[in-house]
Amino acid sequence: MNSLTAKRPIFRPKLLDCLRGYTSEQLFADLVAGLTVGIVALPLAMAFAIASGVKPEAGIFTAVIAGFIISALGGSRVQIGGPTGAFVVIVYGIIAKYGVTNLGICTIMAGFMLLAMGFTGLGAAIKFIPYPVTIGFTSGIAVLIFSTQIKDFCGLTVEKVPAEFVEKVRVLGEHFNTLQWPTLVLAVTSLLIIVLWPKKWARRVPGSIVALLFGTTLVMIFQIPVETIGTRFGGIPQGLPKMQLPDLSWQNIHNLFQPALTIALLSAIESLLSAVVADGMIDDRHDSNQELIAQGVANIFSPLFGGIAATGAIARTATNVKNGGRSPVAGMTHAVTLLVILLVAAPLAKFIPLATLSAVLVVVAFNMGEWHHFARLPRWPRSDAAVFLAAFGLTVLIDLTVAVEVGMVLAAVLFIKRMSETTQIIAVDESTETEGSQHSLVGKDVPDGVLVFRVFGAFFFGTADKLETALKQARQEPKILILRMRKVLAMDATGLNALEDLYEKMHKRGQYLILSAPHTQPYATMIKAGFIDQMGEENVCPHIEASLQRAREILALSSVPSSAPLHPERKAPEAVRVEVAGTPERAGKFLKPISQGDNGGQKP
Repeated sequence: MNSLTAKRPIFRPKLLDCLRGYTSEQLFADLVAGLTVGIVALPLAMAFAIASGVKPEAGIFTAVIAGFIISALGGSRVQIGGPTGAFVVIVYGIIAKYGVTNLGICTIMAGFMLLAMGFTGLGAAIKFIPYPVTIGFTSGIAVLIFSTQIKDFCGLTVEKVPAEFVEKVRVLGEHFNTLQWPTLVLAVTSLLIIVLWPKKWARRVPGSIVALLFGTTLVMIFQIPVETIGTRFGGIPQGLPKMQLPDLSWQNIHNLFQPALTIALLSAIESLLSAVVADGMIDDRHDSNQELIAQGVANIFSPLFGGIAATGAIARTATNVKNGGRSPVAGMTHAVTLLVILLVAAPLAKFIPLATLSAVLVVVAFNMGEWHHFARLPRWPRSDAAVFLAAFGLTVLIDLTVAVEVGMVLAAVLFIKRMSETTQIIAVDESTETEGSQHSLVGKDVPDGVLVFRVFGAFFFGTADKLETALKQARQEPKILILRMRKVLAMDATGLNALEDLYEKMHKRGQYLILSAPHTQPYATMIKAGFIDQMGEENVCPHIEASLQRAREILALSSVPSSAPLHPERKAPEAVRVEVAGTPERAGKFLKPISQGDNGGQKP
């Protein structure tokens, strides 16, 4: 079988392709990159877990288990998986409403949904989510992450921070007088270290690690009175927990379906966006369906070992590529590196100040938001700006699920509106003709009683009413209407219904409808629905000249005395091949009889 037409197997991890011809030089580069990414991921994993409302080790468990699975089974060469900022708001909300146990069940359900998406080939469909929706909810998530860090960044004394944004801001404002200056100074210092750390050094030693070491050392030596992992959580266990299955019940599954779907959709969107970014950096092409399968397996197993939801991480993936990672071995090394750190350095984690981890997340939130797009909104189409602001506002004020749903509906409605605006149905004569040669009316005689209309664009439910409107505006009652459909590339059931209604109305009035040069998809739709048989295949012509000739024939037959049949049987009709516009592979498959006098007896 030709390699260009051969289908890729349903399940084939990129790792299998990368290991062919794998060299020792690449192995060394992948190990170095994986080690670097593992170090970068350490503070992020703990910070994301704490911000999500779980213990810091849950983030590390996720990075180890899910990170290894995503790299080993994924459809991208360099994707790095683990906990991300995108899930902070969702996980926090699920815990607040359903509890930590149900969070695990919810994540496992999301994993099976991702598996279904991957095995059914829905990976490509994720790419059709409009850009304004994606950047809108991403910017909204960034605002929510920042709001969750105010307490730890400033050292506020708040017993419980609400999950809802407006209420959260109100509670934090009421308790702002409890600000702890040592915490704030340490947080600001950590933030400055991360932001001002030289880029030439950040490739090997990222600023977040420097800030983490700086803050931990200060707390250990000078006993600074700030909250740490030890004071809040009691430290981090030295190793992975045993696998534990959650208690499943139909009631839980029923209640958790919507948040599970949110996790699945966000995991799919984030991982595929990350994979696309990685493709651009290494000039490769990922397998989106295989990536979703890996994400599904990762999210099924992560909760079994105390982890949370995981997806592809754009920043860590970019770090992997910049440090020489070119195969899934780098991502697997990153997971092993975190496991080694967990086994060796877990006792020291109790000294890590939460203010420093908060500073890490503040930087993540700032980098995550698409803030420059707010300045560009006045130059955007109003519809896109409205979708962006709706997705952003709903994410912050209501819920990410609602934001994605409403954003998609708005984007779909506006897309339909734009498509309908591009569709034109206008009367054509020599003065308004835009076609050339064979399809032009210039120089051709249009008989009296014949009206020619040109349809341009998609003929679907958003534009079908334009046909009736255009005919009313013409203020004519033609004996014969010719619809030029050469530039109608798509038709749906509503468009077909509009044509059928037009034909019925004209038929009752003794008028005739001729279709000129219908394109492949519309023609196939009309054949399948039986419309071509209903109106007569002799009334479907390959170009305008044949359409005019058919009109003359009808007019001639209409002038015959009523005792004579309107459609007399033709003797030995000539079978002429009809070339459907844009379908060379189908040209000649449809035969239509026309009289010997049609088109001078020549093939159209």
